[in-house]
Amino acid sequence: MRFYFQQAVRAFILILFTIYIVKLHYTGDILKLINPKYGTISMIGVVILLILFVTQLHRVFSKHDEHKHNHDHEDHHHDHGYSPLNGRKLVSYFIIVLPLITGFLLPPSTLDASIAAKKGAMLSITNNAMQEQNSGQPQEKEESADENMENEQPIHQNAPDPNLDSNTISMEKYDQIVNQLGEQDSILMSEQVYSTYYEMINKEMDSFVGKEISLKGFVYKEDDFKSNQLVLGRFLITHCVADSSIIGFLSSVEDATELTEDTWVEATGTIYIEEYNGTRMPAINISDYQVIDEPEQPYLYPITIKYK
Repeated sequence: MRFYFQQAVRAFILILFTIYIVKLHYTGDILKLINPKYGTISMIGVVILLILFVTQLHRVFSKHDEHKHNHDHEDHHHDHGYSPLNGRKLVSYFIIVLPLITGFLLPPSTLDASIAAKKGAMLSITNNAMQEQNSGQPQEKEESADENMENEQPIHQNAPDPNLDSNTISMEKYDQIVNQLGEQDSILMSEQVYSTYYEMINKEMDSFVGKEISLKGFVYKEDDFKSNQLVLGRFLITHCVADSSIIGFLSSVEDATELTEDTWVEATGTIYIEEYNGTRMPAINISDYQVIDEPEQPYLYPITIKYK
């Protein structure tokens, strides 16, 4: 029976990953990294890591017949953590540990205007407008619950739910939300309905001209904007921050120059049609706004329609 240092290092890495994921859940920072619907899956990952850690502990103190091991495998050159530590292994361990170092030392931050610029915010917004206009009317859903192969079907829209982080609703509830939008003279872009309403307004923008709209978003600007123009944007997270996309409205406000990028604003205004780089898109003429703190949950998430 002897102590194996490399096996101990591997066990230590496993428990650190476990602690880190649990810490993200405990602090709520996990929501800055993934869609809440995958929270259960990440906790399953914690259980698996714990099992691997316990298994690895048995290898830290164990009997190991190196001569027999080498004889059985002959010329197969692979490492089980019993061979001497060298520079190549140190580099490998460092690469594995690097996410832990950055994770523990640097707190997770939310996506901001600088990320929006790198993702090409206005290109994304104009593309959304063009795609929705070219797609025409949404197709009727022909599949019944019995015909559906799956119990849940993810779509890229949000709809109201009592729980902010819940993104699963019934088909009936979704249809109700969609039908209500056209009947409203004043549109409230809450977190739950934001992307659904956003797509519909882009698809049928002429129908919404002149209607009042209220929304929250962070300020984003581009060099070719007019002095009174800015974007009130939000990030939509499908799976994790890596696949995030920005959605929002080009807006005009008299004192836009006083609003710096990344400032969160709650605004009310009127929808009109703006042409940006040859693309028609819905825009907002802001009549009233107030600067607010960044919401506790700044992201939007796609919903999942659950069929009975």
